[in-house]
Amino acid sequence: MEKIHSDTPFTMCKIIATGIALPSTCVTSIELDSRLGKVAGYVEKRSGIVCRYHAAQHDSQAELSAQALHQALKTSDLAPSSIDLLICASAVAVQALPCSAIHILKAAGMPPGVAGFDINSSCVSFISALEVAAGLLNSGVYRRIAIVSADLASRGIDWNHEESSLIFGDGAACAIVERGNGRSGIVASLIEMYPDGSELCEIRAGGTQRNPRVGMTDSDFLFHMQGKPLFRYASSLIEGYFARLLQKSGLALADIATVVPHQASHLSLEHMRKRLHIPTTVLVDIYRYYGNQVSASIPTALHEAVNSGRFTPGNPVLLIGTAAGLTLAGMVLLP
Repeated sequence: MEKIHSDTPFTMCKIIATGIALPSTCVTSIELDSRLGKVAGYVEKRSGIVCRYHAAQHDSQAELSAQALHQALKTSDLAPSSIDLLICASAVAVQALPCSAIHILKAAGMPPGVAGFDINSSCVSFISALEVAAGLLNSGVYRRIAIVSADLASRGIDWNHEESSLIFGDGAACAIVERGNGRSGIVASLIEMYPDGSELCEIRAGGTQRNPRVGMTDSDFLFHMQGKPLFRYASSLIEGYFARLLQKSGLALADIATVVPHQASHLSLEHMRKRLHIPTTVLVDIYRYYGNQVSASIPTALHEAVNSGRFTPGNPVLLIGTAAGLTLAGMVLLP
């Protein structure tokens, strides 16, 4: 059913292929019950997850990214040489320098000379990257762009912090975009940051603030989250933000065919259903079988929407998520 009038302004951008990749190790909540000395069913009840994937010690984030990229290329029979820009949109880099994009290009065996750079806005990095990619495509600088999001969240889990330790999974996802034929694009996008939440979700080391010269501890390399304050703060902002995003798009919630959210937690998804009044039939919920994959979460859910026939021409799709910062990001797309 056509939801957008032909004269509705939008930034031309078409997603022509998607792909995902997962580590080989699937970790069930039942296995975590045993590993953590909990009664059977505890982890699933606490986390809302049946299973998630964790990378082995020597698995490579860049190689996982390359697998997602190649799957996307294969899905639409695209040549690697047709990609003229690769954007890595991940929360945690492969290393401090050089940028992760070059590691992915190397692992993927892409032709020398391909442009690339990183974008990081934590769990909503994919939305930021898609906004940037659309601008570059419409400027005519690039013709076909691959966006890859990948995180190995399991490398930063603090197993002594139960609130956050049970929800994370690893993965990579890719979307390949072109300018398109004028029928697909970004109807609206909105990114807002609230610095009062900057310490509610963080990894302190890895930059100039905590390092061997100025001092650090092993804990600084682990993920720290103040779950309850973070949830309360995000909850206090999300309804007003959601209304502003819809107003900017000129659409009502009833016009949105599919909502692709960051799979942050079972509580966050339930909040979307109840407080934002998003119908279960509209919401893409893959959390039970992937967990929170950080930056890979939204594009993995988008890949599921594409494969399940929920990303179709003429039917608006909304991407939305919260992230460290505190950051709120959303985008209304016309497939």
